[in-house]
Amino acid sequence: MDEAQARDVLTAAGFTGPAGLLALGENAVFALGDLVVKVGREAALLERAGRELAVAAWLARASVPAVRAAEPEPRLVAGHPVTVWHRLPDAVRPAGPEDLALLLRQVHALPEPPFALPARDLLGGVERWLRLAGEAIDPADAAFLRARRDAHAGEVAALTPQLPPGPIHGDALPRNVHVGPDGPVLVDLETVSADLREHDLVVMALSRDRYGLTAEAYESFTKAYGWDVRDWEGCAVLRGARETASCAWVSQRAPANARALAEFRRRVACLRNGDSGTRWHAF
Repeated sequence: MDEAQARDVLTAAGFTGPAGLLALGENAVFALGDLVVKVGREAALLERAGRELAVAAWLARASVPAVRAAEPEPRLVAGHPVTVWHRLPDAVRPAGPEDLALLLRQVHALPEPPFALPARDLLGGVERWLRLAGEAIDPADAAFLRARRDAHAGEVAALTPQLPPGPIHGDALPRNVHVGPDGPVLVDLETVSADLREHDLVVMALSRDRYGLTAEAYESFTKAYGWDVRDWEGCAVLRGARETASCAWVSQRAPANARALAEFRRRVACLRNGDSGTRWHAF
């Protein structure tokens, strides 16, 4: 789904005013006045969209600062799930690692919600992303990632956590925190799960190793949260699984984006060569 296709879905859903594109990834995200509208890539994501809305309502009841839904249920428009959200006030500053850590502490302190949360199926999207990449990527690279996914799935299932399992954000990065006039709030709730709390913490460890997060910034995160996941013996396994997923995620952008294709090839080469330190570029 490219921007033009997503805009066609917006129009079919009845949104006709000026719409600014905020993001284009798993969803196309548009700002329309006081609303934000998310258009999912395919109908298979409808269930996840509904769960994201339920999560938003649950976090509101628990007084956890998070984005709030403007409509309680998703729509299915032209084969795409559409969800509508209240637009947040303009940011007063960029979110920092410590903002994320403090919000994660609140989420990790919550009991299970009154509805079922799935496990964090970190590797579950690999097949779909590779399918969307199609012929844009080398079949040998796709086969390599499938084999790596299968190997990591078994290793992740066998992990013994250090922290009590429970609700997690699932994609815990500062980019998923918005700092407005009233303070930091969580956004992008579609990966909220019930699983190892370590999932949320490995994301920042990988950011330090792969995406240029400074040692000082990482230390501010661990200090605010109160623990460094790198002290856990399972860290390398979760890190490797997330690298596999992140590599496959980029592949879906390859058919229409030459930079994404180059980044995909770069990431695959790192994984093939056992290179754990080469810088990756975010998309």
